[in-house]
Amino acid sequence: MISILFKRLALTVALLAGAAQAETLAETPAGRPGKLIVGLLPGESAPTVMRLNEPLRAYLEKKLGLPVELQVGANYAATGEALRFGRLDVAYLGPVTYILQGRRAALEPFARPSHDVVGPTFQAVVIVPAASPATTLADLRGKEVAFGDPASTSGTWVPRYMFAAAGLVSERDYTLRVLGAHDAVALAVQNGKAAAGGLSMPIYKRLLKEGKIDPAKVRLLAESPAIPEYMWTFRDGLDPAFKEEVRKAFTSVDDAAALGVFRANAFIPAVDADVDRVRIWVEAITRDRPQAASIVK
Repeated sequence: MISILFKRLALTVALLAGAAQAETLAETPAGRPGKLIVGLLPGESAPTVMRLNEPLRAYLEKKLGLPVELQVGANYAATGEALRFGRLDVAYLGPVTYILQGRRAALEPFARPSHDVVGPTFQAVVIVPAASPATTLADLRGKEVAFGDPASTSGTWVPRYMFAAAGLVSERDYTLRVLGAHDAVALAVQNGKAAAGGLSMPIYKRLLKEGKIDPAKVRLLAESPAIPEYMWTFRDGLDPAFKEEVRKAFTSVDDAAALGVFRANAFIPAVDADVDRVRIWVEAITRDRPQAASIVK
């Protein structure tokens, strides 16, 4: 009997201790995690994205003194949603993905790449087969145009804005064909599978440089206005002290290899208002096609 009482007493003490510990943890900030999980968009194939970002991963791991894991989403919306639901700690989001996901959660941008001459901006392009008779975007009326991921800023939204500015609305004046990634768009145009394609200018230039696209088979038809750069973004609920540690790690990067994939000379601070110009473009597109923003679940 005494043995049973002692066992019951021990169990009660253990339960009370566990409850007290749980209560203490609930009242304490999350603190420094054991691993930093970084989300990336699938602008190209996942293996390519992982390879290109490996120098940054290694730099952050050394700088922060903890494991850093890269995750490439199945699509742009998946990466944005993983950040919104706390499955990632930080993610590299394009302006449109950030804007649309930010309608559902308190995301916080903290850094963005800056480049020589153009600063923290980049461009999109519309390309056509080299033999295409098109000389302006208006010449593509009635044609099939290839785009990347539906949430891609430079692979879909900005090219669509360029077409809209030329008087062409998708599905009314041209057929929109979604291919998911910038390299897939470029290849479709090169191989004559689409009359034109919209994609990131930096990626287009790199594909040409790496010999993945034949410069004799494609040509640039139009360039977009300057687009605010992608932003490194914190999930909601991350410990403030750890956020500051990560912020400093990014804005003090001096590793040329880590900056190389971004063609950047530095990461500079970012704030929500940096993408206000893109908000105007998103509104212009959704006026004609309200369903365009339905990519957010």
